[in-house]
Amino acid sequence: MSDLLGKRLRYDVTTSYGLVLVPIHTVLNQEHLDLFRQHRIDALDIITTALSDRQPETALHQDSSQQLVQKATQYAKDLFERIQTHKKIPLLEIKNELIPIVQQAAENPDLFQLFQAVKAKDEYTHQHNIGVGILSTLIGKWMDLAEAEVSLLSLAATMHDVGKIKISQEILMKPGKLTTSEYEEIKKHTILGYNMLRDTVGINYRVALVALQHHERADGTGYPLQLQDSQLDKMSRIVAVADVFHAMSSKRPYHEMMPFHEVVSRLRKGFFGELDPHIVSVFLQNIINNLVGRQVLLTDGRWGEVVYINPTDDTNPLVKIDNSFLDLSRERHIHIKEVVI
Repeated sequence: MSDLLGKRLRYDVTTSYGLVLVPIHTVLNQEHLDLFRQHRIDALDIITTALSDRQPETALHQDSSQQLVQKATQYAKDLFERIQTHKKIPLLEIKNELIPIVQQAAENPDLFQLFQAVKAKDEYTHQHNIGVGILSTLIGKWMDLAEAEVSLLSLAATMHDVGKIKISQEILMKPGKLTTSEYEEIKKHTILGYNMLRDTVGINYRVALVALQHHERADGTGYPLQLQDSQLDKMSRIVAVADVFHAMSSKRPYHEMMPFHEVVSRLRKGFFGELDPHIVSVFLQNIINNLVGRQVLLTDGRWGEVVYINPTDDTNPLVKIDNSFLDLSRERHIHIKEVVI
């Protein structure tokens, strides 16, 4: 660890509880190293940069998002383990410690950097909680919800799957297809989460409703109560969209990340049940509007830059490849596989 002396921190160094031990840009001395040892911080987790290094603003945003998501995920992992042990949800701590990290991460102006940061690549459960919290916060802002409602949405979305702590890990992490009985067991997490949150002193009732309703669908095909459209709280409908998008965009025990074009297509077509069309529209429109100027990897292996969005076929834009142009609305067999940050 002594080789860190005199180097500048590229990121905050945090404890396992997400508390900042030594802030970003600090030049490390012996006292800092002693502090790291005291808190059992692994030297491999300490990222430094040369004193003269100055990163572009976009790179700083990217690093910040990645670090915030990692910090929030670690915090959520510890939090859910404590909830499982003590059978109690520490509401004030969550509001004061975890939710501000989620909301800060959602401030990144570079949408695709943020999407990359929230994608779950391992330890899906806890990354999913944070990813859905951040994405729901974004959607709430895009829908011009009042600040107080966005804060409530951030809390509800981050805690939407809390009931899963009472479901067998063997079932949750099963790599293959679930049996009928296993799927029925998984579905109970909605009611379990609702009961846990409803019984938490000082909680807003809508937070518990989101845990109960985020798998309900407007056409009554969801679970656990087969509620329809107007019976669903608006926050539940927002979290449902964020939940589906994050699940499709992430690596899970039983499937890999889906290509960009397939995620967008499945959201539009209601592949996972009928979602609120207005919320889906707001969400996808903001994504599409951020495509121009982006480098993309196409399904045929070529790289290009999106230069124009076709208003009548917005998921198949005009792409510049070297000195030529490819109109994806005409080349129907080629799609955007990945948007590069």
